[in-house]
Amino acid sequence: MAEERQHISTTTLPTLTIAVLTKNEARRISGCLQSAAFADQLIVVDSGSTDNTRELAQAHGAEVFNYPDWQGFGIQRNRLLAHAKSDYIFFLDADEVITPELQAALQAAVRSETRAVWKIRWRQVAFGRELTYFRSQATLERLFRRDMLREYVGIVHEQAILTHEPTPRAVLNGKLLHYSRETVRGSLEKLLQYSMLGAAKRAEKGKRGGILRGAASGLSLFFRLYIVQLGFLCGGPGFLHCFFVGLEGFFRYVALKYDYDSLTSNVAR
Repeated sequence: MAEERQHISTTTLPTLTIAVLTKNEARRISGCLQSAAFADQLIVVDSGSTDNTRELAQAHGAEVFNYPDWQGFGIQRNRLLAHAKSDYIFFLDADEVITPELQAALQAAVRSETRAVWKIRWRQVAFGRELTYFRSQATLERLFRRDMLREYVGIVHEQAILTHEPTPRAVLNGKLLHYSRETVRGSLEKLLQYSMLGAAKRAEKGKRGGILRGAASGLSLFFRLYIVQLGFLCGGPGFLHCFFVGLEGFFRYVALKYDYDSLTSNVAR
C-alpha cells in the first residue's frame, strides 16, 4: 500500500520538458544537455547538422528530431512545442548552460504549479571569459505552462503567443550562462546569420534601411553595451562582444537596403 501511495504521489507532480534547438553544435551540446539532465523530458530539434550533434544529443538521453527545412526560429520552436509532453516547457539554446541556482529555481517554479510566464537573465561568456562586470538588464521568456503557450511567431527574436493574456510574468533566480561568442571565426559566422535574419524580419514588416540608419543602430548598440552596461570593464572579450553586437545592428540595416529584393522574395516563399 505504501508503494502504491508513493507511486500515486510522484505521478501527480507537475513535470518539466527542456527543449533545445541545434545545428552543428557538437562543440557545446554536451555541456548544455548535462546541465538539463534533471528534466522529465529532454528534447532536441535539429536543423540538419552535418557534424555529430544529433548522435551526442541521443547519447545524453535526449529525444532527437531532425527538421533540416529551415524556416526560421519560430517554426523550429513550434516543432519543439509539438513534441513536448510535460506540464511545463523550458526553452534552452545549445550554447547555454543552466547553473545549479537556476536549476533550483526552475524546479521550484514547476512545483508551484503557478499559471505564469517566467523570464531568465543571461550571464554572457565570451572568448573564454565570463563577463562578470557586464550589466545586462535584458530578460527572456523561457519557462511556460505547456497549456498556456499557443505558438511562436517570427523568423528571429521570435515571440511567444499565449492562449490567455494578460498573464503574470516573473523572473527566475539564478543565471543562465550564455556562451555566445567563443571564437572570432564563430562570431563572424553568427554576424552573417543574425544580420540577415534581422534584415529579413524587418523586410517582412515593410521597413527600409541604409548606411546612415545602420550606423546609428550599430553605434547606439555599442555605446549602450560597452559604456552604459560596463562592457569596458571586461577587457578584450568585453570589447569584442559589444563590437560584434554593434556590427549586427549596422549590417542588418545595410542589408535591408542593398539586399532588399532578395530578402522580400525569401519572405514571400
